[in-house]
This record gives sequence, structure tokens and C-alpha cells, in this order.
Amino acid sequence: MILAEGMLKPGALKGKNILITGGGTGLGKSMGEYFLELGANIVITSRKLDVLLATAEEMMAAKGGKVIPIACDVREIEQVEAMWKEATGQLGQIHVVLNNAAGNFISPTERLSTNAFNTVLDIVLKGTSQVTLTAGKDWIAKKQAGVFLNIVTTYAWTGSGYVVPSAAAKAGVLALTRSLAVEWAKYDIRSNAIAPGPFPTEGAWSRLLPGDLVKKFDPAKKVPVGRVGEHQELANLAAYLVSDYSSYVNGEVMTIDGGEWLKGAGEFNNLDVIPEEMWDMMEASRGKKA
Repeated sequence: MILAEGMLKPGALKGKNILITGGGTGLGKSMGEYFLELGANIVITSRKLDVLLATAEEMMAAKGGKVIPIACDVREIEQVEAMWKEATGQLGQIHVVLNNAAGNFISPTERLSTNAFNTVLDIVLKGTSQVTLTAGKDWIAKKQAGVFLNIVTTYAWTGSGYVVPSAAAKAGVLALTRSLAVEWAKYDIRSNAIAPGPFPTEGAWSRLLPGDLVKKFDPAKKVPVGRVGEHQELANLAAYLVSDYSSYVNGEVMTIDGGEWLKGAGEFNNLDVIPEEMWDMMEASRGKKA
């Protein structure tokens, strides 16, 4: 099936060293695997070193190349700076940063504690900005070209109920992307973003929507093309945007969602039909109230 096939020619990313935050699982892992297949070396980061080590071993066995796992909490600037120092020390230089680390709660906003709200802001907006500034300052000081690719959401420009901290944070990341695309272009640094629609990952949807909810709110039902995305489709777009083929693309956010946001802006707005008892069940399934 062509949806599962790579789009770029072999070796399209040869010689590129790419850092992926949130690279140990899910979409970050899928994009990283394709980058490896195209000849890149990659650094994967997240908070859980055991997950990163297992992923790195699995990816190199399947795709070859070099995968460097480095534990890093992007909310902590000291960890970000140490991670960058280690990554550049091992590879000499990093050519591309893919800001993919994220966090989210699906919940009525009034049920979220200040800590829960700030946790999402800190991972998504603060974390992205800290990685971006650390990398960008280093590139500028060394007079080195670079590429940022940030993963946002379609509700970054529409907003969406029930995921308010994520919507606010992703909107900030989108503004960061477009602003630096203008300001840092003079340093030969490009910034772009991808806004994916539903690309289910193992466990992610069931954690956000436990029990029968994941079936009741099947994301494919909201997509005009009638299906969710294949990971390779997202990986193809990401590979293009970090490659030299897209050198004239700067400050752009590319939507890949089968037309979902056009059909109903605000990806989670339809959750107003969930009764209070079901919200109680969802909170209980997380172990504690957010």
C-alpha cells in the first residue's frame, strides 16, 4: 500500500544529524525511523531513559544508522542545555531540531488544577522554547545553518474546548515558529510546523479516552476522507520539511488531517455530550484528579 511507503529517495537525509524531543515513542519514534532509513543520525530525548534505550536499540536493529538516547526533561533548562552539549559532543553538530515533546489532559477546564494546567504549558510551550533557544543560540554563534520543525495541532489556530492548556500552548508554539522564521532567516535558520490530525498511537487514545469512549468518539468519523492517518504519511511530510528539498519553505504550518479541522473546528468540542459521571470515571482512571 502506497500510504506505508517512503516518499523521498534513498539517502535524502544522509549526513544530517537530527534531534527529536519526545522521540522514544509514538509519532516521534515513527518519524525518527524514517529519518534513519533516509540516512540521518538521530538523537532521541524524553524523561524516561529506559524507554529511550530500548527504542534506540530497536530502531538501529531495524533501520541501521546511529541513534543516541539522552534523557531530558524539556521543562528544565539545565537539563536541556546538558542534553544539547552531549548531543553536539557526540555528533559534532546538530542540523535539525524536531520539537515533538507534548502533554495533554482531556478534561473540562474547571476540573483542572493549576498544576495540571501549568504542566501542559511547561512541556509544550516552555519546553519547545527552551530547546529552540538553546539550539538557535548555538547555531547563530557558530554561524551554522539549521532547521526547526515543530509539531502543533489544528486547534492551535481555532482553539478547542476540553484541551484548553494544550490549545493555548500549541498556539504559542505556532507563533514562535512563524516569528523566528522571519527573524532568524538571516542566519540561514528555517522554522516550520506540522499540524497533524488523528494519527492514533499505541495506548495514546485509550489513555485520553478510556473504556468505550475511544470507540464512541472514533476520530475517523470526523475525517472527511473517512480514515485516520498512517504514521508513514506524517513521516514523509516531516522528512521533506527537514530536508534540503524544502529550502524555500519557511514559516509555514502544514496541516495533514484529511480535512478534519475544516469539517468541525475545535477537535474536542464535541465532548460536551459527556455526562458528569463519565468525567468522574475518566479522572479515576488517571489515578487522581488532575
